[in-house]
Amino acid sequence: MFVFAASALLSALFLMRYCAAGHSWPKSVVKTGSVAGLSLAAGLAGGPVALVAALALGAVGDFFLSRPGERAFLAGLVAFALAHLAYVWLMVEAGGGWPGAGAGAAVGLFSAAMAGLLWSRTGPMRWPVMGYVAIIGVMGLLALSLPWPVALSALAFMASDTILSFELFVLTAAHPARRWTPYAVWSLYWGAQAGFAWVFAHSVAA
Repeated sequence: MFVFAASALLSALFLMRYCAAGHSWPKSVVKTGSVAGLSLAAGLAGGPVALVAALALGAVGDFFLSRPGERAFLAGLVAFALAHLAYVWLMVEAGGGWPGAGAGAAVGLFSAAMAGLLWSRTGPMRWPVMGYVAIIGVMGLLALSLPWPVALSALAFMASDTILSFELFVLTAAHPARRWTPYAVWSLYWGAQAGFAWVFAHSVAA
């Protein structure tokens, strides 16, 4: 519980101090630590290996995405794709499957719409981004067949990534939405990771 609380404090510090700030090593440390702490907390609570791995990979992704440059962005994207594959493994082990025609169609259409929107805007990053969209879509599908805290966390994760995609590839530098997008991205993202950590470490598919 102490480690989880410490992670929450780091997350709050990131939200208030570093969320909209430029690149810096303190920003990288706080951002990475807020999710690395969740991985440690999940491990100490006896959580599944896939959960600990997913959160650890998320922390690695956070580190790289907090650093400047295209290579760092690509490394972060790969780390998060692997994190979602670990979540897919976790959800399959928890009994996740096809959520039903309605939910399945909704996630499929949304993923296709995002892929179409980003296709012409991501340049040389196109195929890694398309792969990521597909992987998080599969994670979302599986989550919707599990109890509502898991589904809610997955939807928050997808919402965070959607806003981040607009921020990176769609919105102009002067767009007024940029005043709030970093805070929405971080709140939804960390909330999703914390939700996964809590549910799967303490009451898997309960």
